[in-house]
Amino acid sequence: MSVKVRFAPSPTGKLHVGNVRTALVNWLFAKGQGGSFVLRIDDTDLVRSTKESEDNIEIDLKWLGLTWDERYNQSKRFDRYEEAAERLKAAGRLYACYETAEELDRRRKVQLSRGLPPIYDRAALNLTDEEKAALEAEGRRPHWRFKLEGKRVAWEDLSRGHAEVDTASMSDPVLIREDGLFLYTLPSVVDDIDMEITHIIRGEDHVTNTGAQIEIFEALIQEGLGTKVPGFAHMPLLVGADGAALSKRLGSLAIIDMRADGYEPIAITSHLGKIGTSDNLEVAASLEELGAGFAFSKMGRSPARYDTADLDRLNAQAVHAIDYAEAKPRLEALGVDLGETFWNTVRANLNRFGDVADMARIVTGPVTPVIEDAAFAAAALEVLPEVIDENAWSAWTAAVKEKTGAKGKGLFMPLRLILTGQAHGPDMAAMAPLIGREAMVRRLKGEAG
Repeated sequence: MSVKVRFAPSPTGKLHVGNVRTALVNWLFAKGQGGSFVLRIDDTDLVRSTKESEDNIEIDLKWLGLTWDERYNQSKRFDRYEEAAERLKAAGRLYACYETAEELDRRRKVQLSRGLPPIYDRAALNLTDEEKAALEAEGRRPHWRFKLEGKRVAWEDLSRGHAEVDTASMSDPVLIREDGLFLYTLPSVVDDIDMEITHIIRGEDHVTNTGAQIEIFEALIQEGLGTKVPGFAHMPLLVGADGAALSKRLGSLAIIDMRADGYEPIAITSHLGKIGTSDNLEVAASLEELGAGFAFSKMGRSPARYDTADLDRLNAQAVHAIDYAEAKPRLEALGVDLGETFWNTVRANLNRFGDVADMARIVTGPVTPVIEDAAFAAAALEVLPEVIDENAWSAWTAAVKEKTGAKGKGLFMPLRLILTGQAHGPDMAAMAPLIGREAMVRRLKGEAG
């Protein structure tokens, strides 16, 4: 059986690292086994869904390399959901309820006060046709609940192992609201059947929902829709570096913002693909390599710690691995393509690609030299070689040492500060020929240039 998975985001906001991790693990699992990846836009909420969010989801996924084999919009499939709902109604599995939110809340409070579980009491099943007509005459419109069998639903979870949920401890889930809007569950199950999804991969916060959804799958299969319940995998959730829930901070971890901040796609995917696993946290050469090495057996049971410091380290690794041919168009876009030698000289000192602009300014100027000892700078200028090539730095520093008596850090740091205005940076032996003698002279004289 060929693996087929789906990612079904709601186009109501920005794509963040939490849902991208879900998309990524689905993609890695499928592609690692030669399967297919479906993008399904969950836009059944026509009020909150926006075309802008939908477009941005596509842009973010493509930028990360998470391309899809099939794409659907749930808003174009309402007829199919209506058909499924009618079959469930006819089978007695989907029933009308007329309680208001306030009435349901009062019942829950009474149940809790009596030490009972706050689950729906199925009072609506006892309504006569006359009582239903009277309620509708009052202006009430029904919401529709799926009647659970109240059994232990078991499955072999790819991530958690053997899993069971007792649906007797759950309220019958609402599948259709009073206004006729389908909630997530029924469209999702119908689509998974129609699109022949083989595995549903998501966060462990959905484990309880899975028990009810498996019953809905089984009910639809009994009604002639579909033949098999998909497999499931429920991943541990993300937490922050401090172990606290990450959910409240996800808004600041939107992919569109991370792209603007200069993160590399492969750094983000390597980070999200490896945290919480037994793999070493290193940047992958490609998404394909990441997929080839993916396995649920490597995934731990503890929450995965999302630490921005780890992402920053991986991002630097990713930038350092970019060769000049790949870097060239990006350097040109920034207006700082100073050639292959320049790129190879500075890339190991970059944390993000955009940092290259600062390195280019060291070469092209203007640089404000930092001169702490004017006499030292004057002496260094006196022995500056006429030709600045790859051998000039060692010869020049030897001459400066001999003339001033400076050595070690006391020799090299003042020269770096004068020539670059910075205390740290690329190898000066390679930088000096790029800066050139004319600029070096100006800076040694204390002139910006």
